[in-house]
Amino acid sequence: MLKRMIGDDFPRPATRIPRPGAIRRHIAYESELDPTFGEQIARKAYGEKLFSCIQCGTCSGTCPVSPYMDYTPRKIIAMVREGFREEVLHCVTIWLCASCYACTVDCPREIKITDVMYALKQEAIAREVYPRRFAIPVLAREFFRGVKHVGRSNELPLMLRFFLKTNPLQMLQNAPVAWRLWRTGRLSLKQERTRQRDTVRMLLSAAKAADKERAQ
Repeated sequence: MLKRMIGDDFPRPATRIPRPGAIRRHIAYESELDPTFGEQIARKAYGEKLFSCIQCGTCSGTCPVSPYMDYTPRKIIAMVREGFREEVLHCVTIWLCASCYACTVDCPREIKITDVMYALKQEAIAREVYPRRFAIPVLAREFFRGVKHVGRSNELPLMLRFFLKTNPLQMLQNAPVAWRLWRTGRLSLKQERTRQRDTVRMLLSAAKAADKERAQ
């Protein structure tokens, strides 16, 4: 299930030991780094303590999904601080975060690691650098657009757009579930709207403006 969800971006274990000549190393030069990236993410995540990380690895050991990540949370914190913007925003780790807050609770430096992951997701969505047809950012984007358009979330239109932009075949596989939900009255075919949609748009715009101001 996990491999199908993230596709070719999932790191696969090597089937054999590569020959020395077949190993390719990518060297990131200092000129390629973004020295302001760490401060930018820290401001977005209310995580000024980000720079006090002692790299103890408690977050990686606590995280229940770290075995499936290409970079562990400890490495993500280190890379954010050093300005590896492109590597961090293109990785799978930030999308696999389960938001369980176990890392935040156990961190000896009280770093809000989960909030850092949220900030990185927002930055990746804003830059549209997430993997193509990747389920998590597509769902987040379509949910936001739906609320902005009609003032609330409507499950049926949301899931239709989600499946069409990720995996249309899964829409057919989930059709029996949708049928049972509709028969029990838990799924409406009618798209509901709020009366004061302009107020919702103003709130969303104000939140977006406040986020930009905090990031400056």
